Amino acid sequence: MKIQSFLLAAALASIPAWAAAEPVPGGTCQGKRQEISRNLDEARAKGQKQRVRGLEQALSELDAHCTDAKLQAEHRKRIQRQEQAVAARERELKEAERDGSAKKVERRKSKLQEEQAKLQQLKESKSE
Repeated sequence: MKIQSFLLAAALASIPAWAAAEPVPGGTCQGKRQEISRNLDEARAKGQKQRVRGLEQALSELDAHCTDAKLQAEHRKRIQRQEQAVAARERELKEAERDGSAKKVERRKSKLQEEQAKLQQLKESKSE
């Protein structure tokens, strides 16, 4: 099972980062299947044999193991982790404010805003 998970992760990693950041239509296994198929067609058209093999493997693993419930659970976990990251940045900001360094406070505010933006994006995307 670990090998299958690794293969799926490796194959999905071959999908461009911008595609992974975009919400999959409906946040379902079917949406992921469509995205992988689209990338597979593109890779075939460009003659990218290794990428084709990886995407075919990803499609196979997706068909074998993907459930919409599992996707939703993973998305909820990502949101929880991001909420923890925001809380940690808030603590760091409070610490910096106590220390009184204006430069440090500004850096911490900036980091907090980045984490909050990531959290908002996750919440808006429903599930990927």
